[in-house]
Amino acid sequence: MTDRPVLVLNAGSSSLKYRVLRPGSGERLLSGHLERLHHDDFADALVRLVADLEAAGMGADTLAGVGHRVVHGGSRFVAPTLVDDGVLAGLEGLVPLAPLHNPPAIRGIRHAREAYPDLPQVAVFDTAFFADLPPEAATYALDREVMERHEIRRYGAHGISHRYVAGQVAAFLGRPLADLDQIVLHLGNGASAAAIRGGRPVETSMGLTPLEGLVMGPRGGDLDPGVLLHLLRVGGLDVAELDDLLHHRAGLRGLCGLQDFRDIQAAVDAGDRAAATAYAVYCHRLRKYVGAYLAVLGGADVVTFTAGAGEHVPRLRADVTSGLEPLGIHLDPLLNASADPSAPVRISAEDSAVTVLVVPTDEELSIARQVVQVLEA
Repeated sequence: MTDRPVLVLNAGSSSLKYRVLRPGSGERLLSGHLERLHHDDFADALVRLVADLEAAGMGADTLAGVGHRVVHGGSRFVAPTLVDDGVLAGLEGLVPLAPLHNPPAIRGIRHAREAYPDLPQVAVFDTAFFADLPPEAATYALDREVMERHEIRRYGAHGISHRYVAGQVAAFLGRPLADLDQIVLHLGNGASAAAIRGGRPVETSMGLTPLEGLVMGPRGGDLDPGVLLHLLRVGGLDVAELDDLLHHRAGLRGLCGLQDFRDIQAAVDAGDRAAATAYAVYCHRLRKYVGAYLAVLGGADVVTFTAGAGEHVPRLRADVTSGLEPLGIHLDPLLNASADPSAPVRISAEDSAVTVLVVPTDEELSIARQVVQVLEA
């Protein structure tokens, strides 16, 4: 694998995260986060970014290419893809499946192509890892003709992270990826779980959109669809208000007004009942998914915590796994409390039938390596 630097871009609705790194060694050369960008600011932001890179000795002639994180690839984009005009048109067609996440990524790709017209641009998709979910896991029990017409299925998300972490687990344990049954818990502001057999996912918690599954910072995860019908019919909410409710006023934020675990745990310790309920709901949902995935896999070799809360909140890891001892999961309290999230670490007790790890995710490195795979192919 070439070790020429790759620029990785992650464009949000009002922000642009970037990192330049060497895919082979993983060396980070430059990174930054441009915030409070308006729709018309992205072109100027890319111009500033290009100037900063050139000032640091990383002009276009030194870069191997540019990688872009794209949340939703639908059924069409199931692998990292070299971007051309046809691909961009295809991404535009997928906006209805990810109206909050895909438009910023498309905007970032367009401006990056203008800023670096001679560099290959590669789109890497969060949904791609789950493209071959088994039909029983990917299919909703709805009218088949309706689902086919509107491309409705369970696509999953956070696949870039799940794929990377599963590989890191195998390397850390010194075992072939193909031999491992894994449960990976990606717990950040957005949260998802995946059951992975032999390196391929067989279940995941997110669905058509990133709204399904675990409780998250601003999103509530699993919800009886009858609640939405009830709010439409009785509550008087329109579609826009429901959209805002589901994306911004649900989850931990909706339950207690907080979503940073440091704030939530401080509020719990101070006797805040709303925060205590929110935290209990979060842990209960996670515990339920772990148990379900143990059943799907027929037992697991390893459960891994990753992403912001998964890597940095020992108390959360302890509370989520508490009560799972009959299922073979035993945490070592001292290892859990002292775990350094900068590298993979085991936090399970010696007598635990299931290994429990904390593994730092690195979505940018995963994207950079997938960019190189495309270019070398």
